[in-house]
Amino acid sequence: MTTVVHWQKRVGNQRDWVWRGWRTRYTYIRPRHNRQKTTPLILLHGFGASIGHWRHNLEVLGEHHTVYALDMLGFGASEKAIANYAIQLWAEQVYDFWKTFIGQPVILVGNSNGSLIALAAAAAHPEMVQGLVMMSLPDPSLEQEAIPTVLQPMVMTIKNLVASPLLLKPLFHFIRRPKFLRRWAAIAYANPDAITDELIEILAEPPQDKDSARAFSALFKASIGTSFSPSVKAILPTIQIPMLLIWGEKDRFIPPALAQRFTQYNENLQLLSLADVGHCPHDESPEQVNQVILEWVNKCGV
Repeated sequence: MTTVVHWQKRVGNQRDWVWRGWRTRYTYIRPRHNRQKTTPLILLHGFGASIGHWRHNLEVLGEHHTVYALDMLGFGASEKAIANYAIQLWAEQVYDFWKTFIGQPVILVGNSNGSLIALAAAAAHPEMVQGLVMMSLPDPSLEQEAIPTVLQPMVMTIKNLVASPLLLKPLFHFIRRPKFLRRWAAIAYANPDAITDELIEILAEPPQDKDSARAFSALFKASIGTSFSPSVKAILPTIQIPMLLIWGEKDRFIPPALAQRFTQYNENLQLLSLADVGHCPHDESPEQVNQVILEWVNKCGV
């Protein structure tokens, strides 16, 4: 009989850390056996996810490197703060965490929104980052460019209407339901077998926290603003460190064709496309992604 270990037991040593007066959650795993000094990794989750989304990665990567994972402010077990959310705010959370607990160059590993945070942190604080692994990298500025100029005022009007508290609160109570989250996962994931009860539990628990509805409202309103996210097109050419971009060929959230476009912005960016994988490669194909990351880190000597 196979014993299933709860995901909370598979994500390392969870701790709380007060950042700018807000309670945030992080975890870490160190190699059990003495090894020569290796570069630490910091894992950064995507929008709506948390430390638990790395449950298939932390232990494996932690056999070779000291690995940290953060719950970004507003997500997971971190405080559901009423803050001026932006990619740069989370990048500063990562940087301050690094200064407090690590202090040596690291490799940032991100998925979706987490990959954008990693890129922004590397650009703002190059002394912190020795390499980047990004999965399903979004660029909201390119999405804005794709909207015809004549339609942009109408699109913004619709977004502002949806951001009204009268609509946001009932919307939040709807989308946090496990049934909705399972449907969302069915779009995000190409592999139905990866959509487990455990995954839905990880996604559904944080939105039940106190102030989660108000935090969701603040997050949504911030995300439709022009200052929420930097431009990947502008930042990517400035990065001078090794970078690996992993993309699922069946990603239905961010078009895989965007990956080829990104490679044109920086010759240091290596692209790996994965067949039969969607928006969350690390969770859909963890064995493959873990091996790819470890081999890439070893090959780059970072």
